[in-house]
Amino acid sequence: HSVVRNALFCLETAANEKENHVYTKALMAYAFALAGKEEQRKAFLGSLEKDAVKKDGSVHWQRPGREPEVDLPYYRHRAPSAEVEMTAYVLLAHLTTQPAPSQQELSFASLIAKWISGQQNPNGGFSSTQ
Repeated sequence: HSVVRNALFCLETAANEKENHVYTKALMAYAFALAGKEEQRKAFLGSLEKDAVKKDGSVHWQRPGREPEVDLPYYRHRAPSAEVEMTAYVLLAHLTTQPAPSQQELSFASLIAKWISGQQNPNGGFSSTQ
């Protein structure tokens, strides 16, 4: 369809920008995964892996310039909703591939899922409705 083709052309043009925000990279990785553009999906996931925060056996992404978390006893910090959302898009990009994701991608995806599940509130929801 011409609308989808034009949208993909727009994304491919934007993908060539020198600087892309982490959130933009996450969205682009997922969009290219849905479009079946494996080369672009892998390129964005590779770039995102360099930006990843690997801590306590889990992986997530955060906005650049964000204040570091303060470790306090008996208090678990919950990330802002935008960070939960962008991390979820990276997870979706890892899992949306044809054929099925490799064992390596599934292992990495499980580290992302671990962080996301740790962001749930006591009722099982998240700070964002998205």
